[in-house]
Amino acid sequence: MLRNVATTGPVTAYDRGHLALYAALLDAEEAGMAWHEAAATIMRIDIADAGAHGCWRSHLERARWIIGEGLGAALEAFGRTSKLTR
Repeated sequence: MLRNVATTGPVTAYDRGHLALYAALLDAEEAGMAWHEAAATIMRIDIADAGAHGCWRSHLERARWIIGEGLGAALEAFGRTSKLTR
């Protein structure tokens, strides 16, 4: 189930369950897809909902964190040892 706002802080089971979503959001951003199109097609949320933009934004920001600053922690949390966090 998609949360209204993505998790923050250490990597969570929610992150693990939404890796494909995070990847799709990053791909959509790179392709120049508008937020409302990505939210509707990738996240399957109603863009008319008052919280839709915030939901999309928080998940995109979490995706960026996972592949950036949180990469080492994500690799360890998902069962791979990373030299980045040692």
